[in-house]
Amino acid sequence: MPRKIQLLKQVYGYNSFREGQDDLIDSLINGQDTLGIMPTGGGKSLCFQIPAMMHEGITLVISPLISLMSDQVNTLLQLDIPAAYLNSSLTYAQIKKATKLAKEGKYKIIYVAPERLESNDFIDFAQNSN
Repeated sequence: MPRKIQLLKQVYGYNSFREGQDDLIDSLINGQDTLGIMPTGGGKSLCFQIPAMMHEGITLVISPLISLMSDQVNTLLQLDIPAAYLNSSLTYAQIKKATKLAKEGKYKIIYVAPERLESNDFIDFAQNSN
């Protein structure tokens, strides 16, 4: 059984992918630039979460909504997938701690607010992380 199907069943409790998910996941697993357009509730998150668990290193997810980041990270933590978020709701010390833990390999997925991409500290972190 392919690893992506094992993860789908073991981690998420689903027996099959929704329409379009399988192709998106394969594209990401194969290292291709990928654009997936799906409706709300269409299962977009699973399309990058499964490849994130299959590859070494950190997956960065750019998300403009702080509440969505928090919900996604809480869901991942409940599934025993190490995740964190970096946004304006955190103090500088909390951001430093999260990036330190990320560099130590403590997280698989990190949600990042778009404004973080303008931070020299974040750019340094992203360029020097796996």
